[in-house]
Amino acid sequence: MKQILFIFSFLIMVYSCNTTGNKDVKDNPFFSEFNTPEGVPPFDKIKAEHFLPAFEEGMKRHNAEIDSIVNNPDAPTFENTIVSLDESGRMLNRVSSVFSVMTGTMSDSIFQGIEKEVTPKLTEHHDNINFNEKLFARIKAVHDDTIRVQDLTTEQKMLLDKTYKGFVRSGILLDGSKQTRLREINKELSNATLSFNQNLLKETDNYQLVIDKKEDLAGLPDDVIASAAKAAKNKGLDGKWVFGLSKPSWEPFLQYADNRDLREKLYKAMYMRGDNGNEFDNKENIKKIVALRLEKANILGYKSHADYVLEETMAKTPGNVMGLLNNIWQYALPQAKKEAAELQAIAKKEGHDIKLESWDWWYYAEKLRKEKYALDEDALKPYFKADNVREGVFAVANKLYGITFKQKADLPVYQQDVKAYEVSDADGSFIGIIYFDDFARQGKRPGAWMSSFRKQEVFKGDSIHPLIYNVGNYNPPANGKPALLTLDQVETMFHEFGHGLHGLLSKCTYNGVSGTAVARDFVELPSQVMEHWAFEPEVLKMYAKHYETGETIPDELITKIQNAGYFNQGFITTELVAAAILDMKWYTLTSSPNFNAKQGEGIEKLDVDKFEADAMKEIGLIPEIIPRYRSTYFQHVFSGGYSSGYYSYLWSEVLDSDAYHAFVEKGNIFDPATAKSFRENVLSKGGSDEPMTLYKKFRGAEPNPVYLLKNRGFVK
Repeated sequence: MKQILFIFSFLIMVYSCNTTGNKDVKDNPFFSEFNTPEGVPPFDKIKAEHFLPAFEEGMKRHNAEIDSIVNNPDAPTFENTIVSLDESGRMLNRVSSVFSVMTGTMSDSIFQGIEKEVTPKLTEHHDNINFNEKLFARIKAVHDDTIRVQDLTTEQKMLLDKTYKGFVRSGILLDGSKQTRLREINKELSNATLSFNQNLLKETDNYQLVIDKKEDLAGLPDDVIASAAKAAKNKGLDGKWVFGLSKPSWEPFLQYADNRDLREKLYKAMYMRGDNGNEFDNKENIKKIVALRLEKANILGYKSHADYVLEETMAKTPGNVMGLLNNIWQYALPQAKKEAAELQAIAKKEGHDIKLESWDWWYYAEKLRKEKYALDEDALKPYFKADNVREGVFAVANKLYGITFKQKADLPVYQQDVKAYEVSDADGSFIGIIYFDDFARQGKRPGAWMSSFRKQEVFKGDSIHPLIYNVGNYNPPANGKPALLTLDQVETMFHEFGHGLHGLLSKCTYNGVSGTAVARDFVELPSQVMEHWAFEPEVLKMYAKHYETGETIPDELITKIQNAGYFNQGFITTELVAAAILDMKWYTLTSSPNFNAKQGEGIEKLDVDKFEADAMKEIGLIPEIIPRYRSTYFQHVFSGGYSSGYYSYLWSEVLDSDAYHAFVEKGNIFDPATAKSFRENVLSKGGSDEPMTLYKKFRGAEPNPVYLLKNRGFVK
């Protein structure tokens, strides 16, 4: 770990001396399979200068592998074409997966520069493959051989279908001029989405609310103040307190700070990210991304980008998505209005002659929670030490699936706080490795996510074990105290670990369908179903231990958590659905004459803020609430792979609420038979069969949507 810190201390010097990349393969760890325990990335040896030459070599090798498939003199078969394609690009995948974690969690000007250089090259590389007519001719020959297709397994048919459709949906059947335009669009899109990402990261990192008067900290818990003091010290501002735009920083400030003017200042800075008319403004990027995605969809024969995306999901059509969102909205909005009235009443009762605004919601909601349920989240946090919560998710996985976790301090990691664990099955056999990167820091993009350094598969007869990582953005330890999590952060850790299980417990043959390679609105099922265990009394007793005394969380506090389970659900659901609808509003735009007549000039002339405001006005969103993500920092849908897909969290909630009820029906939330069925029919299957087929094999029927409404407390 000292080596990696040393490396980053000298990155600028190294990069300036070697901007073209070191072509000597001897010292570049990416040029061969990693010679490490279980093939984990050798982070103690990887340097910034290794990435560009590794990308270049990875693309070169990938091209050679594609040429080998294309020039195979034997007739096309599933094995020599589809499987060979699935197994190609291994070096490129190796360097891309490591680069992804660096740009996502350790980004700086060095990595951003590499990212800008390599992104258009990667886009062109993948386009060259997707528009390779000779390669597609072989794929099509296998696909159209209906007699031999009948002999394939279900997983093989899924891989074949996914491969064929991937080429068709990329434009291989179009004429040359349209393919040329698609190439241009793809390159422009890659640059625009990268610009969106980097703008958001810079705007998030660059802002700081500096407080130098102790009285302005009134109302804030000690651990929040300690974290702000540590953040200030890290920036050379000893004796002051700094709050930033990462959620673990701004949210508790809004929740507890008595100074309303400062709450407003920090909240507005958060929701104005990418919308300040400065060098990091994202409005032009948004218009470009929306227009390019629409043009691409039109070229491919679709009315809108949403129509194009949703064809390959469980939802299938924008109409089905909006049907779900509108159905939930009719329950959520009235509840949110009731909650707003309650918060306004509390402000009045306390003698504050104000109109409730969005930056007041967290503050008065916390007061209402204390009043209604005698639940003080600050009193709960000592029971949710981050390390204990992690042990809690391990314990749940052990009781459900028999798997165990052992920390591996000897494995190299990319940052000193990252922890690696070896995962073993009930019979002692090795499953894989999972890394946890829990804490917020400069250069780390907002949010929480799961990904992999290597996916599970069977490669040339050998079982390849997955290397998974979970990323969070929790406040790090400060002032002699360990990292203590809020209820929301506890739920987030359980959520991301559910994704981790999906990757770890995969038992597929082919890379292209293994793990989380599933429909976007199915991928959140394994993650969201894990959330249901987080606050069950039986589970809390397993992991919620006071960080100082070791005392198990008392029954009194557990009861309060249970009683407050539906608290603030109007707000939580409304801001989520509003964001999902905003996503759909952007991507159901069409190039029809009606649209142009209505707008006057087309997408490139749209006023982004007005478009968003009009969309929210149309659905009746109350002014006290804004969408969970405003457009200019809506990373999920403009640069994160969830375009026309943010509804997925709610679609999957229909599934996860029903799935968890399968355990409840048995009278045992750890029912072995139900857990075994979920593992065998969902977690292990990846995308090897149709999502609803997998779900019905587990549940015996399609999900009942009423359990989503019950889960959120909208119906009894």
